[in-house]
Amino acid sequence: MTAAAPAAVLRPGSAADVAKVVRSAYESDRGFAVSARGHGHSINGQAQAANGVVVQMTGGRRRSSPEVFEKMMYVDVWGGELWIDVLRSTLRYGLAPKSWTDYLYLSVGGTLSNAGISGQAFNHGPQISNVHELDVVTGKGDVVTCAEDKNSELFHAVMGGLGQFGIITRARIALEPSPQRVRWIRVLYSNFSGFTHDQEYLISPDGQPKFDYVEGFVIVDEGLINNWRSSFFSPSNPIKISSINAAGGNVLYCLEITKNYYQHSDPESIDQEVEALLKKLNYIPGSVFTTDLPYVDFLDRVHKAELKLRSKGLWDVPHPWLNLFVPKSRIADFDQGVFKGILGNKTSGPILIYPMNKNKWDDETSVVTPNEDVFYLVALLRSALENGEEALTLERLSDENRRILDFCDEQNIGVKQYLPHYTTQQEWMDHYGEKWPQFYKRKMEFDPRHILATGQRIFEPSFTSMTRKSNYESNGSFGIENGAITKKILRLDLHLELARLGNHTSPTSSSPLFLSPPLLLEERKAPNPRVLVGSHPYEYASDGVMVDMASR
Repeated sequence: MTAAAPAAVLRPGSAADVAKVVRSAYESDRGFAVSARGHGHSINGQAQAANGVVVQMTGGRRRSSPEVFEKMMYVDVWGGELWIDVLRSTLRYGLAPKSWTDYLYLSVGGTLSNAGISGQAFNHGPQISNVHELDVVTGKGDVVTCAEDKNSELFHAVMGGLGQFGIITRARIALEPSPQRVRWIRVLYSNFSGFTHDQEYLISPDGQPKFDYVEGFVIVDEGLINNWRSSFFSPSNPIKISSINAAGGNVLYCLEITKNYYQHSDPESIDQEVEALLKKLNYIPGSVFTTDLPYVDFLDRVHKAELKLRSKGLWDVPHPWLNLFVPKSRIADFDQGVFKGILGNKTSGPILIYPMNKNKWDDETSVVTPNEDVFYLVALLRSALENGEEALTLERLSDENRRILDFCDEQNIGVKQYLPHYTTQQEWMDHYGEKWPQFYKRKMEFDPRHILATGQRIFEPSFTSMTRKSNYESNGSFGIENGAITKKILRLDLHLELARLGNHTSPTSSSPLFLSPPLLLEERKAPNPRVLVGSHPYEYASDGVMVDMASR
C-alpha cells in the first residue's frame, strides 16, 4: 500500500477549473504536482500528488449527464464519468459502447489513460480504439480538443499515456446497437495447448466474429471454477476440479465466451448457432456450463460479486495485482513456469488469460504491447489474506509477483506490463523500448515541467530541484533532504498560488475559480481540516493522508 499527502484536493465543475490549477502550477516559480484521480483504483498510488493538488474527477459538483448523439452513434462524457453511468445513459437510446472493462465502476478518463480491455477487445480493440475525440488539459494548462485528424499527436499521446501528457476532461465514445440478452458459456480444458488453440481460433480475423466475447481463466487444484468476478454458478452448487475427470493434473483452464442477441432473435436459432460453434472446440466432454441473462447483468457481473465480498469484509484488503501482456509464441513457456510452477496450488483470486489481435491496437498510442500479431493478457487478480495456515499474505504474493517477473526476464519471454509499475526511470525506458524517444518528446511538448501524474515515477518534476535533493534514481521516489522544512515551503508556495488564482478570471469565464477578494483561507483544527476557497472547497490534507490501495 502506498500513501502520500497532497496539499489540496480539487473537485472541479468544468475543464476550465482543471486548467486554472494546472496553469498555475506551470506558471509558478516553484511549481507543484497535479494528478487526476478517478474512482481510486490505481495499482500503486499513481494518482497521488505529494504536497501538490489531486484533481478528484468523480463526484463533486454536479455536471451535465452524458450526452448521447443517437444518429451519429456516439456519446460525449465527462472524463470522471463512471462507465456504469455511461452505459445507463446510452441504453435509454438502445445503444452501448463497443468495448468494455470487466468492472464498470471505473472512470472514463482512468481507463483511457491505460487502454481499457475486456473480452470484446479481440474484435473491437481496447477502449482507446473506440474514441472519436477528446478534450484534454495539457501540462501547460491549455484546454485542447484533439482527435485522429486534429491535434493528433496529443490525441495519440494521451491514449494509454498514464496521465503523463494531459488530463482527459471529455471523451467522445463510439456506440453500437445494444443487445438485450447474452448467452454465457464456460467450457473446461485440461490441456493448455488445446485451450490456447481454441482461444486463438475464436479470435481469428477470418470472417465474422464467432463469439462476441472471449476470455478465459486458470483454475488450480482446490479452487472453485466460480470466483468473485461473477455469479455464474450457484453458491449452493459449486463446481470443483475434483468433480471433473481431467488428466491434466492440478491445473484446469476455463474458456469463457458469450453470444449476444436481441429481443427479436429466435432463441432456437441462437441455440443452434452456439451448438455448431462449440462442436469445433476441443474441451473436456461434458464440461459445458451455460446460462442466459440480460446484457446489463452480464456487463455488471463483477460489481455484484464485489457487493457480496464487501458484506463479508473481503473487498477492502490489499490487492497486489500483476497484469502482463505475453507474446503468443511464449505463452506455453509462461504456463509451464508460472501456472504449473511458481503459483503452486493456491491463488487467492482469479487468474485471467485471453488473447487479443494486435491489429486492433493503434501503434501511435502510448501503450506498449508485444511485437507479435497475437498476444495474451495474463492478469493475476489476487487478494492478500492474513488468516489460515497457508495464508497468502501481501508479502508472499508480492514476492511471487517478483519471481514471475524475474522468470520472464531470465527466459527472455518479452512480456510487457499492463497497468505498469516501476520505480526508476531506467525501468520505464526498458518498458517503452523503441517507443521511449517518442514518449519523451511528447512529454517535453505537452508537460515540459513534469507537473502531471508524478505518482507514476516516470519523470522527476523539474521544480523539485529548487526545494529538494532528489534521490529518484537511487530509491525510485522523490526524496527530500529536509522533509519538514521542504514540506512547509511547498505548502506555503501552493497556498500563495491558490490565493493568486482567487483573483484570476479565465478568458472563457467571467467568474473566478475561487472567491474574489477578500479571499478566505480557513484552516480548521479538525482531524481532516479543509481550506475553503469560495464555493470551491479544497480538502486540506496536511494532517491526513490520501491512500490508494491496490486496484480492484
